[in-house]
Amino acid sequence: MNQTKQEKNKALVLEAFDTLFNKRDYAAAEKYWSPNYIQHSAHIEPGRDGLFNLIRSAPNNLHYEHQLIVAEDDYVIAHGRFSGIGRPVAWIAADIVRIEHGRLAEHWDVLQDEATKAESKSGLPMFGGHFSA
Repeated sequence: MNQTKQEKNKALVLEAFDTLFNKRDYAAAEKYWSPNYIQHSAHIEPGRDGLFNLIRSAPNNLHYEHQLIVAEDDYVIAHGRFSGIGRPVAWIAADIVRIEHGRLAEHWDVLQDEATKAESKSGLPMFGGHFSA
């Protein structure tokens, strides 16, 4: 059975994120990110080099995990958690990526500090089925 374009794009984004954020394999990650990568995040310097340099400077225990991923046409949105980022709490992220020619070509994100159970007015975790702290 052939994968749809959306399924291929979701798999591409998850492979790319795991390769860069978890494995920190920069040479392998180059095949996932376009050399003309456009970065819209306020936390990351421009281009593919800006992203790779940010990860190089991050703590060794940086870890990305996803919970939900959706795709439409050339866009993928991944809801995930970045832990071990050198901050008091993890970031919960909605990463929006545009795919072009089989590579991540453009990125936007929405980041929020992960709330503890005591901080959550809803009483529900922001990521997964339970509170991490």
